[in-house]
Amino acid sequence: MTNVMSQAPTVGYEIGDVTIEARGPLSDAILGLLSGDERRIDDLVPTVGSMDAVEDAIRDDDVQLSLFLIYAVSYGSLDQIGAQWEWDTRLIEARVALERMFEAEVRRQVGPIESPAPRGPAVAEALFEMTKPTPGPSLSRYVARRADESQAREYLALHSIYTLREADAHSWTIPRLTGRAKAALVEIQADEYGGGEHHGVHQVMYARTLRSAGLDDTYGRYVDAAPAITLAGFNLMTMFGMNRRLRGASVGHLAAFEMTSSIPCRLVAEGLRRLRFDDDVAAYYDEHVEADAVHEQIAGRDLAGSLAEDDPALVDDIVFGAAACLAVEGWASDLTLERWEAGDSALRESRIARDITGGGAL
Repeated sequence: MTNVMSQAPTVGYEIGDVTIEARGPLSDAILGLLSGDERRIDDLVPTVGSMDAVEDAIRDDDVQLSLFLIYAVSYGSLDQIGAQWEWDTRLIEARVALERMFEAEVRRQVGPIESPAPRGPAVAEALFEMTKPTPGPSLSRYVARRADESQAREYLALHSIYTLREADAHSWTIPRLTGRAKAALVEIQADEYGGGEHHGVHQVMYARTLRSAGLDDTYGRYVDAAPAITLAGFNLMTMFGMNRRLRGASVGHLAAFEMTSSIPCRLVAEGLRRLRFDDDVAAYYDEHVEADAVHEQIAGRDLAGSLAEDDPALVDDIVFGAAACLAVEGWASDLTLERWEAGDSALRESRIARDITGGGAL
């Protein structure tokens, strides 16, 4: 495999236990702030204001890393760094401006979608139609049949951006719902969090997968290796979950996510075993083959369907959220597949990328 995706590394900032490199003036200001230079807070709003010329906010490295870092302050995912800034009006103003850019570009690129009638069965049927399996090349099929050990490690590292925080983005939506939809979302999330058993929490299971594959389970360790489109996938679901007006989109996103998980997880597990990774590496994916086959029914019918019936005004957003999920996740997978088929790495050029591709003992 040739070198990782071309991108000159920059000076890194120490954020908790990880080092993260800036990707432009805004992420540089945020990283400077989170690493202890409080004066950088005054740079945020003017810097965002100068970013009107961004051509594609979905794939812009500075936009996506900046959003990721601002969200990390609320998640507490980087060793609780920056908690004192969470409600600072300048950070919030920067976040809102970035979200406005990001959402507008997603809506533009996803395009108009025809919505079903606001009846549970009709909404569920529309979502299942949108997410039905298709023949042809896919990233999970590539992992199952062709990926080598280095590519499998890339796959696991890139997916750590979301999966070490699995379910958290959609959990922001719980207090924004009521009635049947709320009960359905809690049912799904309870499974994601292990049903009260720590070892069964999906985040914990994925951390075990990383360790067993010789990778680091520290959250954020592989951010520098993640292309903008990978960060965009996590930022999209976070944006939906953290904005009450987008609660319908969050529900649609979760439904699409669950409906497209079971078969790919089975294929990835097959690929990991083909490469002779042990059962501790594949266990996370084994769990999702069965769990997501159940969750897709709950998400499509009890969650999205009941929300549409109880609040018909949200039908358009439910469908948009599903379409946006499929589009952004699809673009990220397509980029990885394209790079691998060309004999290249899917990782962004960075110091940590070489640790991933260098590999370790299985």
